[in-house]
Amino acid sequence: MKKTPHSPIRITAALKPKSLDPTAGKRRDMVERLRKAGITDARVLEAMSSAPRHKFMEPILADRAYDENSAPIGSHQTISKPGVVALMSQLAGLKGDEFALEVGTGSGYQTAVLSLLCQRVITVERINALSNKARKIFNELHLDNILCIVGDGSLGAPKYAPFDVIMVTAVAPALPRPLADQLKEGGRLVVPVGKGSSQKLVLARKSRGKLMVEEKDACNFVPLIGEMGFSV
Repeated sequence: MKKTPHSPIRITAALKPKSLDPTAGKRRDMVERLRKAGITDARVLEAMSSAPRHKFMEPILADRAYDENSAPIGSHQTISKPGVVALMSQLAGLKGDEFALEVGTGSGYQTAVLSLLCQRVITVERINALSNKARKIFNELHLDNILCIVGDGSLGAPKYAPFDVIMVTAVAPALPRPLADQLKEGGRLVVPVGKGSSQKLVLARKSRGKLMVEEKDACNFVPLIGEMGFSV
């Protein structure tokens, strides 16, 4: 059954609020900070209040999981700040019935948030160890609308295209053409673009086969490695 434009987020049994959850208060505080910082999408705020970010971080750093910070996750990769995850999710304009592609699984936290906001998520990660680790967490949390793929995400996932939304969690030197080609008409591409310290978050909408591009906030992401990204 197709979801209505105002459908609630998809909550699995593992993510339902628990009265004894020691992180619930920290998540509430995080969400209030996000609201004050300009995140207005109620579904995004609800997803951020439900997704257990500490599960996607190294145990030694888990007590800081709901602070506004990025953190290393191994393999020279990082978990994005909550504010960045919320902003990218809000820019995607998700209503609940979307088929989404994520390029760069990383820790899996952004993937988990997307899974609560979309009907289905395909996520591509080039580093096998990170993909496997994220998959185990998704299974633990019963996030069963996620498909993990290991490969060159800069080329997208043509086997599963077209997508309503494509989100890239690493900076590309330019808008990757294969990703634009895999968007549905009216679809949205959220991607950081640039080099070094000159990075901008971009929202591109597909209209009549062309991308209408809007530059958003400055950002700081690890490089997208692949044929349509940066070389290793």
